[in-house]
Amino acid sequence: MLSELEKKILHSLNKDGRKSFRQVAKEVGTSSTAIYNNVKKLEKAGVIKGYIPIIDPKVLGYNITAIIKLRVKHDIETGLIEKLANLEEVRSMYSITGDWDQMLICNFKELKDLEEFLFNNLALPEIRRIVSHIVLKTAKEEKRTLV
Repeated sequence: MLSELEKKILHSLNKDGRKSFRQVAKEVGTSSTAIYNNVKKLEKAGVIKGYIPIIDPKVLGYNITAIIKLRVKHDIETGLIEKLANLEEVRSMYSITGDWDQMLICNFKELKDLEEFLFNNLALPEIRRIVSHIVLKTAKEEKRTLV
């Protein structure tokens, strides 16, 4: 369970992870030392897993986002999840309920890259069925976590 101070610290860092401890301390109304100690505690506990820039894939030429749903053979699924999770095109991967077993969120530069991914990387005996959707417009894509 997080303390109120820890929640305030996370909320502040969630807005801008590059803030100095002094800036966070001023924002939440405590000392820089208290911020430092709490952040180190949150890192050690695994609440804060790292600090990364949020990069817009479109700026790097990845103009296609695809949602790919998979139905897999459960008797031979071993190792499949790890294999797929290690593919560089896969940005997120979820085990889901319902008619499908896995959902991948992937980025591609061109349609031919998506086609090659489907035919080269997902043509596996463990995968029974594939359905892919191309995202036409993104209404919201939040990278931050609720605090």
